[in-house]
Amino acid sequence: MRKISEENLKNALSGESQAHIKYMIYAEKAEEEGFKNVSRLFRAAAYSEFIHAKNHSKILGIIKSTKENLENARNGEKFEVEEMYPAYNLVAKSQGESGVALTTNWALESEKIHLSLYEKAKSKVDMGEDMELGEIHVCSICGYTVVGEKPEKCPICGASKDKFKTF
Repeated sequence: MRKISEENLKNALSGESQAHIKYMIYAEKAEEEGFKNVSRLFRAAAYSEFIHAKNHSKILGIIKSTKENLENARNGEKFEVEEMYPAYNLVAKSQGESGVALTTNWALESEKIHLSLYEKAKSKVDMGEDMELGEIHVCSICGYTVVGEKPEKCPICGASKDKFKTF
């Protein structure tokens, strides 16, 4: 692929990915406000943006074997845990941006768990096995992720048990 086309496709992937997430957030807000059909519209558009991102990812060669995908995910989480979020959090605190400091800390603490889970999954996949995994619960306030039983209160943000989404 020619350099300019590759860069264009990478930029398109970034835009489609951000649109997908943004529209899912908009759908959630519309649902909360009682606009069920507007929510469905946002979810449908978000799915379309996901399809665009997936197609761009295929052409860019981003989608690989599960083993390679786990390694990529692990490396991304490791970067977020060791470099990105600690730096972002430090800057936010030094600038007195309490909201930014709070959300970057929540993300940092959640990403540590994701890193650990990806490492466990990768060690199993490296042996040609699927990992043992119970229910996964994610706090809808801060993103804290736990396998097994939901805590009564989120250990990161203090949200109640009913704020967790189960996968």
